[in-house]
Amino acid sequence: MSIKGRAWIVGAYEHPVRKAPDKTVPQLHAECAKGALDDAGLSIGDVDGYFCAGDAPGLGALNMIDYLGLNVRHVDSTDMGGSAYLAHVSHAAQAIAAGKCNVALITLAGRPRSEGSSGTQARNWGKDLPDLPFEAPFRPLTVNLYAMVAMRHMYEYGTTSEQLAWIKVAASHHAQHNPHAMLRDVVTVEDVLASQMISDPLRRLDCCVVSDGGGALIVARPEIAAALGSRAVKIRGAGEAVKGQLGGAVDLSWSAARISGAAAFAEAGVTPADIKYASIYDSFTITVLMQLEDLGFCRKGEGGRFVADGNLISGVGRLPFNTDGGGLCNNHPANRGGITKVIEAVRQLRGEAHPAVQVRNCDLALAQGTGGYLGSRHGSATLILEREQ
Repeated sequence: MSIKGRAWIVGAYEHPVRKAPDKTVPQLHAECAKGALDDAGLSIGDVDGYFCAGDAPGLGALNMIDYLGLNVRHVDSTDMGGSAYLAHVSHAAQAIAAGKCNVALITLAGRPRSEGSSGTQARNWGKDLPDLPFEAPFRPLTVNLYAMVAMRHMYEYGTTSEQLAWIKVAASHHAQHNPHAMLRDVVTVEDVLASQMISDPLRRLDCCVVSDGGGALIVARPEIAAALGSRAVKIRGAGEAVKGQLGGAVDLSWSAARISGAAAFAEAGVTPADIKYASIYDSFTITVLMQLEDLGFCRKGEGGRFVADGNLISGVGRLPFNTDGGGLCNNHPANRGGITKVIEAVRQLRGEAHPAVQVRNCDLALAQGTGGYLGSRHGSATLILEREQ
């Protein structure tokens, strides 16, 4: 069953807070939910489907449905890390198409900045993971798992640190226009290369920010979207995939975006050349480069040349990306930035991005999420979104 045109995004909200020591995680979820409902022109009583992931506290959906006072007939708590919220948009569209719900609420929220959590620290995933005995002795961290991928890409294809730095430069050009962005100063390639080495070859400015906050989305039936007005955004195609260790046939040169992207483009009936704007998950600069290649915006190994010389800067380059500043400069709530990628794509399609970065005639956008670790196992989810004339 195709979801093409079967559901629309009618509400989107990004929490403005970047540090929230005085708020609880459930409170942030609730404030995001209210913001998205207000944006859609709906009320909490209209929601009959709820979607959340591992950032939701306690028993996840059970606790949040009770806390929010929801009365739902469909629940989904699929967790694919930072890509979960893009998968939730697809799952919500599938549920709506199947008649399981009419209005779906998707929320994300967290406080990693207040709690001191970052990718330079080991995460406690428990003792029963099947991979733990094989990987724990090597002390894998988020940042060094991505650095390993970056180093391999440099070895295989001649990618340079200067080329990776251009991704941060583009994000900073966009973030200067976002009053909520954590890092609003425009940086140069030289600034990136001069920043502290964190895990070779990734430097401090190759890494995303750590922020509190969150976001929410409302997905609804086409009839409801039509009644709400012209700001609704059509879900045209979606895909999701998981890549692991492949039974020992490890290949760090590609990501699961190769699979999720192909599925999304096939369902949407468009190609990368048709995309006017791209929201690309940017936990690190290498994450962006890998996904651009695997989504088909350039050939494998040519990502370094593709992102260089301002090619990702709105109004300058061929493919404007992350015009809110992305995870590299704006925010990365709950250490899971997937939902903000959808929110900025919605802004672009509505024509509501900052005028300095708004893409002209933006009628087709891509949102891409990655969750987990490129260097070991990760999920990938891709959305093709459309504004109808």
